[in-house]
Amino acid sequence: MEAALGERVGLRDDEWAIIGELLPPERGRGCRPAQDNRLYFEGMMWIARTGSQWRHLPDEYGKWNSVFRRYRRWVSTGVFDAMLETLTEMVERDVTADMIDSTVVRAHHCAVGIKRGLRKPRLLVDREVASAQSSTPDATQKGALSGLS
Repeated sequence: MEAALGERVGLRDDEWAIIGELLPPERGRGCRPAQDNRLYFEGMMWIARTGSQWRHLPDEYGKWNSVFRRYRRWVSTGVFDAMLETLTEMVERDVTADMIDSTVVRAHHCAVGIKRGLRKPRLLVDREVASAQSSTPDATQKGALSGLS
């Protein structure tokens, strides 16, 4: 499965012997026979490995839209969840730490494009003066502002 970007990402025959049994058999749509699950699965792995868009899937894996539709069908029917559970049971490993969620990783403020330090918050009084309501009459605004001093 190790390959450089742009090279074919494939499974060895012994790996496919295990994974191929976990995938549902595909039936053809209409008069066309179904394509091989192995080719489509390798295309899905290529997308996952490269992080590329589906439209950039190389032609050797089949039509990108066909691979994507099969991927969506397998996701919605829970094929990948069942495959992960089965493979986990086969190797008998601890499943308590399977994934790292990147949403909890915090970046420093310099990394997100803030050029200066963080501004100190304004006082509530300054906010009221700077953004007086436009829906109130001028007399009410002047009376409210004079009461703040």
